[in-house]
Amino acid sequence: MTAARFSPMQRLLHWLMAACILAMLFIGVGMVSTLSTRYLALVSIHKPLGIAILLLALLRLGLRLRRGAPPLPSDLPEPMRLAAHVSHVALYGLMIAMPLLGWAMLSAEGYPVVLWQGLRLPPILPQSLEAYALLRQAHGLLGYAFFAVILAHLGAALFHALVRRDGVFEAMAPVPGRALD
Repeated sequence: MTAARFSPMQRLLHWLMAACILAMLFIGVGMVSTLSTRYLALVSIHKPLGIAILLLALLRLGLRLRRGAPPLPSDLPEPMRLAAHVSHVALYGLMIAMPLLGWAMLSAEGYPVVLWQGLRLPPILPQSLEAYALLRQAHGLLGYAFFAVILAHLGAALFHALVRRDGVFEAMAPVPGRALD
């Protein structure tokens, strides 16, 4: 791809998923830090939102593989190029792994993943308390890792927009030519 910007669909998916993932991370933190009656409401949002993120991530990955990405600036140092590549692999990996881990965790616990009234996903693992305990720990730890990768991604975006002013931020900006000033 030689265009200076991601396609409109890629940009739409990016910003939609950013909102969904941030909401999901805060819902997840709220779920594990409360014993109140809000817990069930948070869980009822967390499950379908996780599956929506999984589906959007797969769609987004397909678009990325098909359409590519704008080239990075030619003067970008090699360590920064490597960091961009590694961070995007981590982001896509976590966008796909986190919902799958959650689904597997609930399957191992014997709880269904209910998306909407009457629509349940099948279990993807047999019931096992040992698997549940391991998956719950992995889901929680990767949630913190995801949050850290998102903060690094946000920091890099702001660095490109405010310091380097090299067009990297504008490639994904929702509106053309809307750099941060």
